Amino acid sequence: MHVLMQYLYLYRYPDDIHDRIWRYIDEGFWTKLNTSSTINSEFEYQPPSVVMGTAATPKSSNDAFNIFWGSSDDTEVHHVYLHFAEVEKLQPNQSRQFNITTNGELCHGTLAPDYLSTTTIFCTAESLGGSGVQNNFSIIKTGNSTLPPILNAYEIYEVKEFLISDTNQEDVEAITNIKSTYNIEKNWQGDPCNPQVYSWDGLNCSYHANDPPRIISLNLSSSGLEGEISPSLSNLTMIQTLDLSNNNLRGSIPEFLSQMPTLNVLNLENNNLTGSIPAVLIDRWKDGFISISLCENPNLSGNVSCDKKKKRKYNFFVPMMIVSVVALSVLLLSAAAIWSRAASIRKGPLGNSTDANVAIQHGSFERKGRQFTYSEIVQITEEFKRVLGKGGFGTVYHGHIDDTQVAVKMLSPSSVQGFQQFLTEVDLLMRVHHRNLTSLVGYCNDETNIGLIYEYMANGNLREHLSGSRSNILSWGDRLQIAIEAAQGLEYLHFGCSPPIIHRDVKSTNILLNEKFEAKLSDFGISRSFPIEDGTHITTSVAGTPGYLDPK
Repeated sequence: MHVLMQYLYLYRYPDDIHDRIWRYIDEGFWTKLNTSSTINSEFEYQPPSVVMGTAATPKSSNDAFNIFWGSSDDTEVHHVYLHFAEVEKLQPNQSRQFNITTNGELCHGTLAPDYLSTTTIFCTAESLGGSGVQNNFSIIKTGNSTLPPILNAYEIYEVKEFLISDTNQEDVEAITNIKSTYNIEKNWQGDPCNPQVYSWDGLNCSYHANDPPRIISLNLSSSGLEGEISPSLSNLTMIQTLDLSNNNLRGSIPEFLSQMPTLNVLNLENNNLTGSIPAVLIDRWKDGFISISLCENPNLSGNVSCDKKKKRKYNFFVPMMIVSVVALSVLLLSAAAIWSRAASIRKGPLGNSTDANVAIQHGSFERKGRQFTYSEIVQITEEFKRVLGKGGFGTVYHGHIDDTQVAVKMLSPSSVQGFQQFLTEVDLLMRVHHRNLTSLVGYCNDETNIGLIYEYMANGNLREHLSGSRSNILSWGDRLQIAIEAAQGLEYLHFGCSPPIIHRDVKSTNILLNEKFEAKLSDFGISRSFPIEDGTHITTSVAGTPGYLDPK
């Protein structure tokens, strides 16, 4: 008889087309039966014929056939699959009939297995108690049976209850249609957003309390997409960032892209799009509601072009240049105002300044993300129990929000420079979303207590692994993958953001690793945008700790 097990095995693929692993077991109180004939298993559960060709019966014809297994707690539920096939040619005066019970409850009434043909019985077994309590199923011969019960193979699965909601059904249908339309070959299996650590490549999702996760970012850059822009994208009603660059998309830019209220970043660079840009989309860009990248679409009308001699220069149509100049002036004035504000803060203790709160409340990040009070931060960190690290302007603590681990960076009240870094870093993090950049979960602006809440990176930073302070050793393949993922994060900062952002502080301590050893960049350093128009640029303040800058 065979049982589906995890480790020791005799049969798996190609004998089992589903690559289940089967181990042969032999108990001294069983009688072994077998046949060299082929067992018909072409039914729903498809146990391999070679597995079904062996069976066992109790040595005493009056004994029941019992299988026992344990439970870790009294809430466990198990699914049991029992596979039967008669392997002996019974005589007219012989019969094999039996009933099946699980934990004393009848699962299936009288069963007489067919000769050389598989029958599968499914039973549910609820745990009888806590740790150490034995569960069992019993196969008991009926009064009319002349032969003892038989069993060829069985499978037992523990049911895992996930305390998370499935992804919003409309989003699931939309992303499934997109996958089908473009024949996307990624790890797009199962639920798109859950479990969170196994979300689909190129997707970012929002997670809020008991609400189903929503897809808020889709990156299909360089994915070999062909054809027109799929209408199914319009059904991603909460999407904020859409990157379809570096593909072979044809046709016009659809009107529905201008009617997606949450979309604020759209990258359609380097495709073969034609026609004009929807007027409503242009208006949204003019009003600052959306960032659009359209370069390297030579057949797109409206004077949208890129000068190859100048790296990533964006020239929109002439009317927009006027708007750009006005916007640039406003930004420069805003930067001067922020600098003046920071200077005034430096003149007095941060703890006594009300300007700090005013600056934050008027910042762009007040409209997004989740704000926590200081008392909530104390609860999240268990009164700042565990320190993860200390940086240039504060301390990072471990914490929990519900069942999710987080890292809480608290700004030191004595760090005036840190306060300015905090302002800029929040502004950056609130508008930058990528799987290889650390995600901002929320923030705290409670009087003098100011902090950021990030996703928790379970495996620390790259330096710890390279220096040997961590127990596990990174293989060369792991190191190459980490380098690729860090480069993807940098590429997004440089080419996926508008205006682009230079990290300027890339070092091993700023490359963090999650529980799957996926790399994410943190602390974007001193950031500065690339030129947008001839001779103009925008310079932001410090974000993170100033670090190495390539002299080029």
